[in-house]
Amino acid sequence: MEVVILGGSKQIGRLAADAIEDLVRRKPDAVLGLATGSSPLPVYDELALRHGAGLDFSRASAFALDEYVGLPAGHPESYREVIRREFTNRVNIDPGKVHAPDGAAADIPAACAAYEEAIRGAGGIDLQLLGVGTDGHIGFNEPGSSFASRTRIKSLIEQTRRDNARFFKSLAEVPHHVLTQGLGTIMEARHVILLATGAQKAQAVREFVEGPVAAICPASVLQFHPHATVLLDEAAASALRLADFYRHTYDHKPAWQGL
Repeated sequence: MEVVILGGSKQIGRLAADAIEDLVRRKPDAVLGLATGSSPLPVYDELALRHGAGLDFSRASAFALDEYVGLPAGHPESYREVIRREFTNRVNIDPGKVHAPDGAAADIPAACAAYEEAIRGAGGIDLQLLGVGTDGHIGFNEPGSSFASRTRIKSLIEQTRRDNARFFKSLAEVPHHVLTQGLGTIMEARHVILLATGAQKAQAVREFVEGPVAAICPASVLQFHPHATVLLDEAAASALRLADFYRHTYDHKPAWQGL
């Protein structure tokens, strides 16, 4: 796991966008894993700017990390709509190649199995963007999730619902259930980039970066990933015991190595 501490969200957005641009230029038919929430927004802004300067997504495809269950089609806070609004409508990716779990499916288990098959059929995810919850969840794999889990339905804990209420008119409107890629699914992405900003994420960051690998902190499974990159601002990194070492390592990293 590589930990990079930067000055703010714009720098984080640029560095993550560098990795995505490098991937898309090397592999035009790259498969991107897209996250929602506040953390990836600077990345999407930066990629939209680069598309305006010529970065081509026409052969790429994308899979969303998760989706609420029960929101009507076109609801502005459904993750399919958020990803369309914040990223895919701003670049030239084919809408038919942008996928999300079907939170309105009549047969949820079958929809989850189909989503796993679609990811496999695309050749797997090349680069997965992630955020992290204040309780250490990634995707919507709440504490206690199996490290071997696949795409499935999950119940949200109340802290997560409260954290997400800022996107809705009230807490009562936040769904109780979601479909999410499992931890086992996420771990199969060839490169994972996790973004975290703000002091409210500092404890979760310390637990998953430097704590034990345990189901109580789902993001800690990334300690076992062969290519995981964690991009933090100073506030999110404020509880890390080895912060100075991470800064030193990144400052002296060979220029050719990239993320």
